Amino acid sequence: MSGVVITGWSAVSPAGVGRTALAERLAAVAAGVPAGVPGEPPRAEPVDVTTLSDEPLPSPTGHALVDFNVRDHLGRKGTSFYDRATALSVVACGDALRDAGVELDDTNRARLGLVLGTSLGSFRSTSDYTRETLVQEKPYLVNPVLFPNTVMNCAAGQAAIRHGLRGVNATVATGSLAFLDALRYGSNAIARGYVDAMLVGAVEEFSPHRAWTTWLTGRPEQPVPTGEAAVVFVLTRAEQPAWAGVRREAEVLALATAYGPGGGPAADRALTGCVSRAVRRAGVDPAEVDYVLTGETAEDDTDEFDPACAALGRVPTRIRASRLFGRCDAATGGLALATFLATAPAGDTPRLALITSRSPDGGTAAAIVRGWPGAGASDR
Repeated sequence: MSGVVITGWSAVSPAGVGRTALAERLAAVAAGVPAGVPGEPPRAEPVDVTTLSDEPLPSPTGHALVDFNVRDHLGRKGTSFYDRATALSVVACGDALRDAGVELDDTNRARLGLVLGTSLGSFRSTSDYTRETLVQEKPYLVNPVLFPNTVMNCAAGQAAIRHGLRGVNATVATGSLAFLDALRYGSNAIARGYVDAMLVGAVEEFSPHRAWTTWLTGRPEQPVPTGEAAVVFVLTRAEQPAWAGVRREAEVLALATAYGPGGGPAADRALTGCVSRAVRRAGVDPAEVDYVLTGETAEDDTDEFDPACAALGRVPTRIRASRLFGRCDAATGGLALATFLATAPAGDTPRLALITSRSPDGGTAAAIVRGWPGAGASDR
């Protein structure tokens, strides 16, 4: 797995479009941490999301980019049928390519691929299409234009079409594990020579459907606002071709997966073992891991953090993306990595981060990433 580097990235998130917007939001949130509260993690307040839906919502607030309009970024042509997940993804992919300085032409389009993680694509598109088959008169006069958006790989396919990518194109629908699974997929595609570079990311849209799902599957006593984001990274070989970007912002050192069904001790052992394997494969000292990026959503949830720290033998700084962006499911891991890179301090010392994720059915994943100094700044 060594030798895969990140040359650029972008996030379309509640903070706005691009890494600069994300960095500015993180700085503003950090500045708002109450004085005299050592170790108090930063938290972003949700916003009014009622303008995003004519349907009832479980809460009037959430973490969404309420003023996002895909036409502001891509124009009118070809975007009228995009659902929200597709629009977020296509914009994020384009911005990531620009951020990395990727120079695409007919000689290298087939060497650049794309893999996106998701829970099930656009929940809204799938639900609306299904509803049409129930409410329309027989023989179910459903608008055929709605159907393409119900396919889970719609976002990845449209992004490839829009940006002229002809390499590997895939969608990984594994929920909370999706970003790390996509990262593994993309890294393997590069390592095995199928492509020279990959766009790797994950997406979740804000919709009434996801808002109600988040509300009903969360903890009633501690509801976590629904969030949305599309986060995309440009990955390439360490001996990167010039067209894939000239910067080295981070290096993916190792990834590992495990399965611990049933929850409780079995799940904790799976995560601890998963982290230990990732650290061993990365060839790093656990004491050098500076940050642990976890995917929990509940305020008192330490299901990932404690086993991860047990494997490391220490308690590093923790980054919990859900405090900043709400419950973003598949996109959570990507947001955590983006937060880690966007907050890189000045200096000349690389930082090590452990990213963990766990699904309700017992799936577990972990990655070790080295962030290089200056990753938080962009000169593009």
